[in-house]
Amino acid sequence: MLFARAGLEHYLRTHSLVGAMFFAEQLWIVVAFIVRRPARAVSQRVSDWLLAFGGTFGGVLFRPDGAHLHWGIVVGLVAQVAGLALCVASFFALGRSFGFAPADRGLRRSGPYAIVRHPIYASYFLLQFGYVLQSISARNALVMVFVCGCNVGRARAEERFLATSGRYDDYRTVVRWRLLPGVW
Repeated sequence: MLFARAGLEHYLRTHSLVGAMFFAEQLWIVVAFIVRRPARAVSQRVSDWLLAFGGTFGGVLFRPDGAHLHWGIVVGLVAQVAGLALCVASFFALGRSFGFAPADRGLRRSGPYAIVRHPIYASYFLLQFGYVLQSISARNALVMVFVCGCNVGRARAEERFLATSGRYDDYRTVVRWRLLPGVW
């Protein structure tokens, strides 16, 4: 609510839609969480849940403060639109298999999951990077570092949790990259 309020106040003051795509993605996640399918097994590790919380909800700490350079607003919007498109495509591939903490809701191999193993986290990066470009500040950069760190830890935790399945080992062999092809 504080994130939504800060964005609304910024819009009313400036008539600039800084972070609009990021806000849309946050709403999408709430809906996906509500309609998700129950898991066969869920991690009981507190650290996995903390990483999931930080990676999912840390982005609401962003604020439309700082520099609003024209190039940053334009490039940031492009990054956010790309991130939102990747997020939506990933959610369609997942169906109701979306989760919060590491869990076994079945393995998806279609759509973006045929290219990288954690496309939703890649979409978070694009959306958040776009937000930071639109509202350049030390606070927003630190929030992004925090959230990205949580999502990297989250990806590792999910892979550790799913590694007990031979099907996941086969998937990792076929889809080599976690977030960005050729990098990680």
